[in-house]
Amino acid sequence: MDALDILTHIDQVVPYYQPIFSADEQCIVGYEVLGRFQHGNEVVSLGPFFHDETIPEEFRMEVDHAVTTKALEQFVNEQPASLIFINRDANVLMIDRGESFLQLLFQYKEKGLSLNQVVLEITEHHFKGDIQQLGHVLTYLRTYGIRIAVDNIGKESSNLDRIRLLAPDLLKIDLYSLRTSATTVSYDDVLYSISLLARKIGATLLYEDIENAFQLQYAWRNGGRYYQGYYLHEPSPTFLPKDLLKERLRDQFHTFIQHEKKKLQALYDISEQFQARISELVAKHKKASSFNELISALAKQLSDCSFRIYVCDEDGFQQSANMFKKEDTWELQPQYEMKNWSWRPYFLENIIRMRSRKRGILSDLYSDIETGEMIRTYSYPIDEHHYLFIDLTYEYLFEHNAHL
Repeated sequence: MDALDILTHIDQVVPYYQPIFSADEQCIVGYEVLGRFQHGNEVVSLGPFFHDETIPEEFRMEVDHAVTTKALEQFVNEQPASLIFINRDANVLMIDRGESFLQLLFQYKEKGLSLNQVVLEITEHHFKGDIQQLGHVLTYLRTYGIRIAVDNIGKESSNLDRIRLLAPDLLKIDLYSLRTSATTVSYDDVLYSISLLARKIGATLLYEDIENAFQLQYAWRNGGRYYQGYYLHEPSPTFLPKDLLKERLRDQFHTFIQHEKKKLQALYDISEQFQARISELVAKHKKASSFNELISALAKQLSDCSFRIYVCDEDGFQQSANMFKKEDTWELQPQYEMKNWSWRPYFLENIIRMRSRKRGILSDLYSDIETGEMIRTYSYPIDEHHYLFIDLTYEYLFEHNAHL
């Protein structure tokens, strides 16, 4: 659509509403307002219009105002959900430091809108101005109860430091990349960083662009409280029954829960098996004259599952060489003696856990620094000061359903 056609027929600009579903209640918790243009029998998205920087900002603000006004009118009259999500271009918002947006909300506050029902959505990586000034404006808006959501997290060049500075209430994670490829290690790593950030700043995770059951499960498994996407429901000109998908979501969540419990049981079983197996082997070789002799003996017994074995003390200093399996042959690598691994995430925490429980620990799945292979490590307390580390191969984990 030509921008001039839209501006001269602004009465044909209408809001559409895409529902947002919650994990805790399995109901519609809010709606995101999306701009549409009724062109004859066709309804056209206004997304390209709003993102076209060749169109003067005042024109985009005028159309945005029309969409928001109609949406707020309908929302106040029907009160279909707890939250209404309103998109704003952060660059446009900063022209008057959010005053026109705030004044519009005040008009509808007098008609019954509670400002804590409003979620302002912005996209951080599109903002070209001073991020600290934007942060001040968002803090000011938040004093009225307005919540802040940063959109399209994980897409393009989202900057986690800038997002932390804005301290949003919600982080909207874009699952677009999962539509085009399988879950990759790099994507999981980015998502893990985002989830840590959300936890630190007290933000809720909302997954958008969910287009199939796999993505919904992925969002559920990765800390998503809210979900949005065509798989759940496409944008609609009207509001929907709050419990529209309650039974379907309950059934799907039940399936997800059963799958997760099965996976956790498999990990528990492996950990228990290794506890018994390694306890027996360590006791059998307790008379070994050195840690190198010990790991050499253990390697012969663990060829079915491991490719690296070594011993560290409680401070993370390696007290043995590496026993490393290359192809089908084990070799001793003395160059690793006295290397320190205390800098690794969770290393010291796991040492304390093993010391206090006097039991071994199976690690999370992670990428090995040297081989690049996805592995888990089984750690076992030899005595009060020394700990055995056994790196398990992906093939073994896959065979035992512990690769997920």
